[in-house]
Amino acid sequence: MSTTQNEAPENGGADDLFAALPVVDQAASERLHAKLAAQAEADHLVDVAYRTIDTPVGQLLLAATAEGLVRVAFARQGHDAVLAALAEKISPRILSAPGRLDTVAREMDEYFAGARTRFDLPLDHRLTTGFRRQVLAHLPDIAYGDTATYAAVARLAGNPKAVRAVGTACATNPLPVVVPCHRVVPSDGTPGGYAGGQAAKRILLALESP
Repeated sequence: MSTTQNEAPENGGADDLFAALPVVDQAASERLHAKLAAQAEADHLVDVAYRTIDTPVGQLLLAATAEGLVRVAFARQGHDAVLAALAEKISPRILSAPGRLDTVAREMDEYFAGARTRFDLPLDHRLTTGFRRQVLAHLPDIAYGDTATYAAVARLAGNPKAVRAVGTACATNPLPVVVPCHRVVPSDGTPGGYAGGQAAKRILLALESP
């Protein structure tokens, strides 16, 4: 039986409907995004550039301003939530612009490969203030492969009684891995808490162990 003008073709016309949709060329879409990102950067329209990288501790979000690396975030922290917070605290002009973070990504790769023991990157510390910033400023003094207790870091930061505050500073560190809060451990020898989770902290400590 033939199909009349008023009858729907076989499969309800679904094939025809989908055939009418434009085919998305993923490679072309990525090239267009890269071109737009490059133009936005050239026109100084990007205040925060970001990208993600895969690492032994999961996918990390890297974000940078013109001043330097401003945020490193674990997947469990919610990358969308982190970007929303950056838009609120720094600027809504945020764009995925991987090229601006090539050096950061390279140093991260070297670190996780065991070829780098210290990061050599410009950092933007605007997300941390007061005593917390003092604490974080002393963390790079803990040598690669070593650890320090929260109490020891409190003494280094000039307030021996502020052990809990040191814990809070480490827990809210906006630049984990690069600013090595994973090297701060409880006095009982356990790994202690970590923004990336205890498994991630163990991986980092094991990576750095002699």
